[in-house]
Amino acid sequence: MTHSFRTYTTLIDPPQLQELQQTDTPLMVFDCSFDLTNPAAGEEQYHRAHIPGAIYAHMDRHLSDEGVVDPDGRRRPQADAASGGRHPLPSREKFAMWLSAIGFTNDMQAVVYDRQGANYCGRLWWMLKWMGHEAVAVLDGGLQAWESAGGALRGGDEPSRFQSNFRVGPEHRRLVTTEQVLRGLDSRGQTIIDARARPRFRGEVEPLDPVAGHIPGALNRPFTENLGPDGRFKEPQALRAEFENLLAGRDPATVVHHCGSGVSAIPNLLAMEVAGLGPTGLYAGSWSEWCSDPGRPVERG
Repeated sequence: MTHSFRTYTTLIDPPQLQELQQTDTPLMVFDCSFDLTNPAAGEEQYHRAHIPGAIYAHMDRHLSDEGVVDPDGRRRPQADAASGGRHPLPSREKFAMWLSAIGFTNDMQAVVYDRQGANYCGRLWWMLKWMGHEAVAVLDGGLQAWESAGGALRGGDEPSRFQSNFRVGPEHRRLVTTEQVLRGLDSRGQTIIDARARPRFRGEVEPLDPVAGHIPGALNRPFTENLGPDGRFKEPQALRAEFENLLAGRDPATVVHHCGSGVSAIPNLLAMEVAGLGPTGLYAGSWSEWCSDPGRPVERG
């Protein structure tokens, strides 16, 4: 049976997705499960169980520039990468080629999910917005919420789809460069929000990058604070109050989000949109790109 349908642009809950699956809405679901410490783990989770029809999007292969390996073994972004850092963004043209290869079209509703508190699927949500595609939503509560709602699961691979011709649109989200962040230091026109855990922000520990600390003047909001105990995003009013308290009078339009490598910053960016305070900017290179140059200032504490 066909129903009229709405477009989802921030969050979608499991019953809404189940209803959408019963309509003739062009739809593609993506499983973005990942583990930074074990890059093969997310794909293994996908093969064990995923939402039927879901395509797997790998953080390193599909949602990042794979880069080139130098003779000394170090990997660096290719010349056309859209950002630096540990997870450099691919160029918009390369990303469009992947979307076309999996059969994604400009008229589709995209739904993205993971098993890690929206830490990884938010990357694909943001990238599709960046490509000019607004009809993309994060499955609130992830695969856990889908299972709890009685959603079906399937193992193995999905059949391949016909090649499409995804067209790149205007950049609907603001990508901020290192040079722009540097120019905006000490300016009322820029407010940096760092999504890393507080000990990393303060520079007490640094498990992934060569330098500990944060960008001078940055505010700290760990991305996990956007979720309630049930693993879903907090209500819009609660998120709005928390961000307004953090900003303390600063204009939300000046906000630039970052984290370690431009991935876990996105739940903060999404939460601000859910709260009616967005869209805001993303410094995709993040701390891993910032601290790669010893000439850039670092703050601790």
